Amino acid sequence: VQLQASGGGLVQPGGSLRLSCTTSGIIFRINDMGWYRQAPGNQRELVATITTGGTTSFADSVKGRFTISRDNAKNTVYLQMNSLKPEDTAVYYCNRRPSSGNILFPWGQGTQVTVSS
Repeated sequence: VQLQASGGGLVQPGGSLRLSCTTSGIIFRINDMGWYRQAPGNQRELVATITTGGTTSFADSVKGRFTISRDNAKNTVYLQMNSLKPEDTAVYYCNRRPSSGNILFPWGQGTQVTVSS
């Protein structure tokens, strides 16, 4: 299993970034997926999820600013981040959407997002 996040970088407050997470070794189309982030000194938190049917959900802190999408043909999940704030600074990862009855995949390499002027 490989979960490879990319697309991070340094952006000014109010800016935008689009993250991608390409997966391999899993049957992507049957998995609900999620984006997580971890800021220094903080626990990893769930930011957004998307089901196999395309239903999305978001943490209150990013609602209205972030969108999540998926491309089953490319085994890839995306996170569009708009109106970025300094508090969005973190390493971003993708994985399964957490639910009872499943376990998360091994964590892959995340991508650093830094929001600063």
